[in-house]
Amino acid sequence: MDLYYKVERKRGKMLNFELQNHRPLREIVYEQLKLQILTGRIAPGTRMMEVELAEDLGVSRTPVREAIRKLEKEALVVIEPRRGAYVSDISVKEMVDTLVVREDLEALAASLAAKRITKEELEGLEKKVTDYSEAIASGDMEQIIRADESFHHRIVALSGNKALIQLFSSVQELSLRFRYLYYEDFTRYENMPVEHKEILEAIRSGDSDAARIVSDNHVKKLKDFVVNEGESAFNSRSE
Repeated sequence: MDLYYKVERKRGKMLNFELQNHRPLREIVYEQLKLQILTGRIAPGTRMMEVELAEDLGVSRTPVREAIRKLEKEALVVIEPRRGAYVSDISVKEMVDTLVVREDLEALAASLAAKRITKEELEGLEKKVTDYSEAIASGDMEQIIRADESFHHRIVALSGNKALIQLFSSVQELSLRFRYLYYEDFTRYENMPVEHKEILEAIRSGDSDAARIVSDNHVKKLKDFVVNEGESAFNSRSE
């Protein structure tokens, strides 16, 4: 399931605890803080002030403290002695490392999907392509990213490989973070509707080799973009 749909959230406020009272509060707080970090609402280098976060989320400091410790284990937060907890920075190298993994995982997923996709599933994937094109036309950053993530997530799901689906879920979260941090202008994303359609057509053809190649090239182009533009994009965001 996409991260977007794991956490119900209100704009700038904590999600409704009463609707999720069957879950530990520390888990709800952890997911909310993680979402805010991944989407850039809490920017790299931001100090994680327990008192302020607790007030914003409407909880005590204890679940916030526990959430910060868990986020540290995932390398999203750095805790320094006598300085406190800060949201970790993300480098171009980390982005490229993530895309190298995505490249192989998504190429494999497309290849497997081409072998087993049904007519109904193909129609669903066509809808994902349309949704993304409409998101680009809208110019809404969150809608664009949500549609892009949904398209790629769907292809991985169509692979039918549970291990692949599980691995991709973690990689997708890492990708979500740097998408928000680096690509607010979406110059790269404007070229993607055509590439999404190419992946769709390769899967439709049932040619697993073609689907693998087209999907691999799609992520490879993004990786090249990161190498060429990532550092300058990050610097402009940090100023």
